[in-house]
Amino acid sequence: MIHPIIDEIAQQYAGKMKCYKLNTDESPSVASQYGIRSIPTVIIFKNGEKKEAIIGAVPKSTLTTSIEKFC
Repeated sequence: MIHPIIDEIAQQYAGKMKCYKLNTDESPSVASQYGIRSIPTVIIFKNGEKKEAIIGAVPKSTLTTSIEKFC
């Protein structure tokens, strides 16, 4: 459900940030490391440091507002 939005954001912010998708079933240790308990969860990192987590299916505007705080 959120994949198309993430794809749009990746194109919109190309060259400014990178977007990655993680399958938590295939990488449970990574999900555990970052405390991912609900799907979808979008985590924003800056300089390798976790800055914010957005949990649940949210509108694109919510994601871009969060991203703009750190770009």
